[in-house]
Amino acid sequence: MKHLMTSRALLLASAIALAPAAYAETPADTLVVAAAIDDIISLDPAQSFEFSGNDVNNNTYDRLVDFDPLDLDKGFQPSLAESWEVAEDGLSITFTMREGVTFHSGNPVRAEDAAWSLQRAVKLDKTPAFILTQFGFTADNVEEKISFDGDKLTLTLDKPYAPSFVLNCLTANIASVVDKETVMSHAEGDDMGNTWLNTNEAGSGAFELAAWQPNQAVQFTAYEGYWQGAPEMKRVVVRNVAESSAQRLLLEKGDIDAARNLTPTDVDSLGDVDGLKIKDEPRGRILYMGLSQKDELLSNPAVVEAMKYLVDYQGITDSFLKGMFMTHQAFLPKGYLGALEDQPWTYDVAKAKQILTDAGIEGGTITTKVRDLREYVDVAQALQASMAEAGLTLNIEMMTGAQVLDAYRAREVPIFLGEWGPDYSDPNTNAATFAYNPDNSDEAMATGLLAWRNSYAVPEAMNEATVAATLEQDGDKRAQMYQDIQRQYQAEAPIVPLFQRIENTGLQENVQNWNSGGSVTSVIYRQVTKGE
Repeated sequence: MKHLMTSRALLLASAIALAPAAYAETPADTLVVAAAIDDIISLDPAQSFEFSGNDVNNNTYDRLVDFDPLDLDKGFQPSLAESWEVAEDGLSITFTMREGVTFHSGNPVRAEDAAWSLQRAVKLDKTPAFILTQFGFTADNVEEKISFDGDKLTLTLDKPYAPSFVLNCLTANIASVVDKETVMSHAEGDDMGNTWLNTNEAGSGAFELAAWQPNQAVQFTAYEGYWQGAPEMKRVVVRNVAESSAQRLLLEKGDIDAARNLTPTDVDSLGDVDGLKIKDEPRGRILYMGLSQKDELLSNPAVVEAMKYLVDYQGITDSFLKGMFMTHQAFLPKGYLGALEDQPWTYDVAKAKQILTDAGIEGGTITTKVRDLREYVDVAQALQASMAEAGLTLNIEMMTGAQVLDAYRAREVPIFLGEWGPDYSDPNTNAATFAYNPDNSDEAMATGLLAWRNSYAVPEAMNEATVAATLEQDGDKRAQMYQDIQRQYQAEAPIVPLFQRIENTGLQENVQNWNSGGSVTSVIYRQVTKGE
């Protein structure tokens, strides 16, 4: 172990020193990325729930099913499981494991490892465990409900869920398959290797974790025995660079190949730089406006309707949110099964005023408590100006993110402006929070539901439709069900999707096949190449 840690320290030192200013470009077989990675808390797939930790795991682990980085639109594809079969009653799915796949340790990837990995995640019960436990798995029953026999792995569900629902959830980080033998050799007490996996990996992915020093850098080396073929990039170095301007300068100097956290200003400044390019990818996060139904004025349907016409969608995305967001007026992000791209609302102050006048509303004062993040404050100020034109007054109270979240979870924010990010790549992840709230009482304390936070008593038919969509076996019908739910939601709901987040990555011109993960997954490096 001492030799391993010494080797990793040397690798890290080379990673941080890599490509100083004297170099014209990074090595041909090395990808150097600048990103803000100070959010990594744990590298254990059963625990990691932060963006950068998931980025690491997405490249060091495989899952039973996964995405094709060259065609995310195909949805989940066979990975460690080469095939699967759904029982006639829909209550179980049996996977056949792919032969000849090995972990980085050299151990074979077995159905036993896959079963144990899922069981382990349920038993540890860390933050992302709900992605699996929603199928009826508990610490007490999981060894019975998730079982293996030879090269077969069987999941026994508590309801006949849509196969696409289950399979989409199995693309999530928590469903990563870990090397049982290696992990248990590092277990401390009954932690099932959690302490060790917080800073190490035991996967079968395209890359091995070579080094990680918190708040500084992560380095990967290509796994030459990878079952889909060794990556062309033999090393990937991710440097922690928080400031957009610093990322831009490193990119311009040729010290890095990719800059992942660029502001619109820096994106614009790179637009005309020879040898560089910008790649835009829609991400899964939705910036929305929540109108609390506890507020007397906002509980009037006419005010809810008018507010949808008081957002300057085009003006906002053409100015201070340029390159960061695009207009998107449905709760499922573009890229998801059943995503709806209808845009029923436009900026129309005259129409909003007429709606209010027809309802006998001559004015009123409302408060927003907004996180002191530039883009949220700018949206609030733009809304404040348009509301004033319609005779409504908006008071803006700026707070820290923690203060706003505490107030929001206590149902004390009349107008909420902020983002929601999906927890997994299935449409239920958003439908079950925007369009589901079976108990709207204060006593329910359903803080995980955006509908509850905004005191939105979701109609019984919509609640039922949201549940029914998780059980529909036909994928096309299921997609249609979500579109129907979203259209009904757009017509009446007081939680209004406004924009979808866009990630702008600055790249050296020779970097090909870059993929940040779109709206459904995390960054993927194995397909990246460098041209001449």
